[in-house]
Amino acid sequence: MRASLPVRSINTQGQHKRVNMTDKTKKKPGKPAKKYSQAARLHDVIRILEARYGATVDELAEECGVTRRTIYRDLDAIRDAGYPLIAEPEDDGRMLYSFITGYKKLPPITFSLEELMTLHLCRGQLGFLQGTPFQDDLDAIFGRIHSSLPPRSVAHLERIAETASPKSQGERDYAAKKDLLKELRRALLYQYQLDLSYTPARRATETYRFDPYTLLFYDGALYLGGYAHNRQALRLFLVDRIEQVTVLDDRFEVPEGFSAGDLTGSAFGLIDEEHQTIKVRFGPEIGHLIRERVWHPSQKLQEEDDGALTLTFEASGEKEILAWLYSYLPHVQVLEPEGLREVFCQSLRDGLLMDSFKQ
Repeated sequence: MRASLPVRSINTQGQHKRVNMTDKTKKKPGKPAKKYSQAARLHDVIRILEARYGATVDELAEECGVTRRTIYRDLDAIRDAGYPLIAEPEDDGRMLYSFITGYKKLPPITFSLEELMTLHLCRGQLGFLQGTPFQDDLDAIFGRIHSSLPPRSVAHLERIAETASPKSQGERDYAAKKDLLKELRRALLYQYQLDLSYTPARRATETYRFDPYTLLFYDGALYLGGYAHNRQALRLFLVDRIEQVTVLDDRFEVPEGFSAGDLTGSAFGLIDEEHQTIKVRFGPEIGHLIRERVWHPSQKLQEEDDGALTLTFEASGEKEILAWLYSYLPHVQVLEPEGLREVFCQSLRDGLLMDSFKQ
């Protein structure tokens, strides 16, 4: 049996021009207010917004014969139901509510039980989103999915996802950033520019005019990527260090052909510096662990008879490379470049020196 879940499409291009129907919808003198259920009224509000490509709260209240406060509640309910409702100011300052163009063109999407299992497995890997608005969105999505499934199927899928959840260490807590992330989400969806304050590690706070292109999830953390106007370059900001954001009215366009790889370049992780040729030898004790993965698109492996191997690749991001190498001590040896080898060995000596001081 397949579970059915309607999905709305979001497309910010090609907004229809509004047709002003105010004169046609004014009530005749003495026309009594409509008395009907909220469900029926919501249906009428949706119909009006679809037919006229938008309406103001005053127009909706007059047409439905209810107060402005009731219409605001109805609009919230429509938005919560998953409709892509947007609000844009008109010349007279009033807000025009409408749906993003094209949202009705996609048919309902259905999922097989195998596909639902995959969704639950993916959800189990996103525990670091706890406390963010994205976790709220996930809960709402899966709530809708579960509402169309038998309770036994829901329980079975949840057990699978829980079993697959990683036992991570050092999880980040984004609860304090929830409101900030809501603003970032709005700017990303509708392509609004930002003013953001960012405090790098051990440096003073800086302010940026920023076009947010994407959010990256990396190593249990959230990064905001986009174009920094005052640097005239692409930048990545760790969300943990963003102090404040102000969403502006100005919109931007993402350059054609942009991809997340433009933000990271040849980096081993996310830090893009001058790339260099890295050559590392791994002992036979862990050679099979290195052999089982692709560590970098440019990598080359050279096998040895005893099970050891040499890994060569072109990458940047010295700190991330070193952190990765240290996790394989004592079965790893840096061969090239000489500068990385010196830093690798000196850090080991410094660590042993600190340990001797403690003793």
